[in-house]
Amino acid sequence: MTHSDADVAIIGMACRFPGADSIERFWDVLREGRETLTRYTDEELLAAGVPAEHLADPRYVKAGQGIPDVDLFDSELFQITHDEAEILDPQHRIFLECALTALERAGYDPERTEGHIGVYAGAGMNTYLLHNLSERYRAASSVDHYRLMLANDKDFLATRVSYKLNLRGPSLSVNTACSTSLVAVHSACLALLGGECDMALVGAVHLAPPGQGYHYQEGMIFSPDGHCRAFDAAAQGTVIGSGAGVVVLKRLKAALADGDWIHAVIKGAAVNNDGSNKTGYTAPSIAGQAEVIADAQEIADVSPDTIGYVEAHGTGTPLGDPIEVAALTRAFREGTEETGFCGLGSVKTNIGHLDTAAGMAGLIKTALMLEHGSLVPSLHFTSPNPDIDFESSPFYVTTSTTEWPATDGPRRAGVSSFGIGGTNAHVVLQEPPARNEAPRGRDRELLVLSARSEAGLRRATTALARHLRQHPGLDLGAVAATLGLGRRGHTHRLALVADGTRDAAMALALGKEERLLRGVADGEPSAPVLVLTGTGADEADARELYRSVPAYRSAVEACATALARAGEPDGLLAEGGARAAFGHEYALATTLLDWGVTPGGLAATGTGLAVAAALTGALPLPDALALAEGAEPPRPTPPRLPVLSPRTGGWMTEEESRQPGNWTGAGDPAALVEQLDRDGRPLLRLAPADGGPAGLGHLLTLAAAQWVGGAALDFTAVHAGSEVRRLPLPTYPFERRRHWVDPGHATAGPAQDGPGRLTARFDPGDPARNVELITDWLVEEVGRLLGGRQRVALDSNLFDMGVDSLVLIEVVAKLGQEVDFAVPPTSFIEFPTIRAFVDNLAELMGLVSGPRDRAAEAASPVSRRARKAQARQAGTEDL
Repeated sequence: MTHSDADVAIIGMACRFPGADSIERFWDVLREGRETLTRYTDEELLAAGVPAEHLADPRYVKAGQGIPDVDLFDSELFQITHDEAEILDPQHRIFLECALTALERAGYDPERTEGHIGVYAGAGMNTYLLHNLSERYRAASSVDHYRLMLANDKDFLATRVSYKLNLRGPSLSVNTACSTSLVAVHSACLALLGGECDMALVGAVHLAPPGQGYHYQEGMIFSPDGHCRAFDAAAQGTVIGSGAGVVVLKRLKAALADGDWIHAVIKGAAVNNDGSNKTGYTAPSIAGQAEVIADAQEIADVSPDTIGYVEAHGTGTPLGDPIEVAALTRAFREGTEETGFCGLGSVKTNIGHLDTAAGMAGLIKTALMLEHGSLVPSLHFTSPNPDIDFESSPFYVTTSTTEWPATDGPRRAGVSSFGIGGTNAHVVLQEPPARNEAPRGRDRELLVLSARSEAGLRRATTALARHLRQHPGLDLGAVAATLGLGRRGHTHRLALVADGTRDAAMALALGKEERLLRGVADGEPSAPVLVLTGTGADEADARELYRSVPAYRSAVEACATALARAGEPDGLLAEGGARAAFGHEYALATTLLDWGVTPGGLAATGTGLAVAAALTGALPLPDALALAEGAEPPRPTPPRLPVLSPRTGGWMTEEESRQPGNWTGAGDPAALVEQLDRDGRPLLRLAPADGGPAGLGHLLTLAAAQWVGGAALDFTAVHAGSEVRRLPLPTYPFERRRHWVDPGHATAGPAQDGPGRLTARFDPGDPARNVELITDWLVEEVGRLLGGRQRVALDSNLFDMGVDSLVLIEVVAKLGQEVDFAVPPTSFIEFPTIRAFVDNLAELMGLVSGPRDRAAEAASPVSRRARKAQARQAGTEDL
């Protein structure tokens, strides 16, 4: 299969569509030919706010294509406060979660991904602002109005994703009504090919008011019974649905080089507009649609007779369907006169019309069909619309799930999307390149999982175990690389060293505690003390490490070179004795350092002291090897890391480290360990317990123990020497909670004068009590933002907790009214913890006397700006 430099790969997909909250479930809906329409009871409709008189109207259709739980959101994962999440357009929330899921399915963590990731996204009309927030904020302050704009305007959809996921490519909100999704895809492809970004997140979201039906009116787009019968004689319209879809795009050649999982290939895309040559602004145009389809095929450099399927816009309207097929036929006739060879379908017959996200649903559906080599049915088609001439056209409507027939060339498809207002888009797709068989990898791999809570980690573990059990043929190296490279490390962590996919699935499913390492990374990881005892490894273990781990191999080869045996690294490992023991432990420690383990010191005895001298730069490698064999070392230089001396039982001073005698001595390893245990220092013992195997499994277990303790392992280094391949695996288990404003709630007014104000409770004779009142008031206000007082810590940086500066300006303004004092609006920027803020305010208000405790303030977490302010006040700022 030949490829063009202009080809773009779809390497990740995510969706929340009616009846399908994942790509796998969406494929089930498609191949099973299911419609996801929901019929509502009168009680459900009344509860959703539908007026009773609507229910009695025979034209009111009590059905919809919705998605559940639109009021729920994992705000804490994205460091969004409860208060901000409550006013954030649910479309933005859902799209943000889908964007992260798509990146994880592609196998990329933005924090550790080189290059720029762009965002091209669109949203539908914001009904939440209209129906739920308008009354509550009608009399709100200017700050709250500004916050409402930031939280609800379409302009901020793409940039919010870029901000929350730390994406540094172009970030554009795209909106062309129903064609939004495919216009965004077209724009992203141009940016990728133009070098503006290296990957692109592309998608759209649309939410209709949840749990409601709609009124049918003849001549409008809405179906009288909730069914979309695209291209059928009985077609009378569609039903508007809710949903979101996101894909990750990358240049094909880069995707192949990076080992990405490729769902489908975009060969070409085109966009145009009908102009005024049609019957009205909302009407479709045969000429415009035919032109954009022909342009896309020309850009893709494919002949129409090689296209085996077209995912149509297919709204199921008596007027729109015949126009669309006529336009398709006109475009195809520029390259072929064949009839009846190209399948035609519409995903709207399954999940409804998703408005801005409609084209994305069609794109994902078609990519899945190409990936699986299967055609799926377009529903509710029994007899063709009499105004469509299928017999003389290239098209037939697919009505069953069948194998997509292979031809001389690759399977290809087109996807159309046409927006009200005339912006038309068409994309030409091709099946993914054949995946080469995975090369034989290492015999063991390190699998890592994490989540924000223990409950979330259990869900992630169960999901991965189930996935591996369902797909026992997965390449374990690809699983390990995807988890290590493509997932952010969260607080609650689990690691497993496995020797196969089945082994991993069993250990995870059964929760084998002797195999699963667990830990909580709740702060800066403690730098471990490496315990070096000069313990070697048997020849088989050493050779396994030499063969499997490039960093280990390089260190052994460095030892051989230092011994003037550059061509005999294998011989060094096989000869036994002090040299081999040194070589193994030195290579083991060097590998861990290369993988990102950062020790806080070394504790060594015997040959391990020579290893410590080499690792810390106290001795050159040749001299350290000689020391291991008993030679008197030359004068060492001070080590770069602290070294615990077996002679003194203490950490070597600089003077002691210069004395050769302090780098020799057997010592008692157990005594050193006991001493470190008493000091509460975390240990990393390189020697296996009880003389067990010291091969690859042992090395990976050492790394696993560090990772679950919070170490930021460099998984690129961990997987060095292996061909990195990524796989779609279960993604982050969102821990959602309700963030929702019910309609009709008016906002509270500003603080009132009189006895209700905070100053009315002040005691002039008890300043400390007054400070406590201010602190308690702030805890209550900030707790309301964060979702409860229990979430507020007096010494936590509020900006680090996700509190927005605009919100704090409003809090400061309200506090000023409460205490009848002009509180500086930027105070929280200078003093971003509640304790520091109150201390500063108390001094400004004269509630305390004397200077503040500058040492205590310096020890508290403050912003860079606050530190500069403190430096100015102390007169120590650099000039």
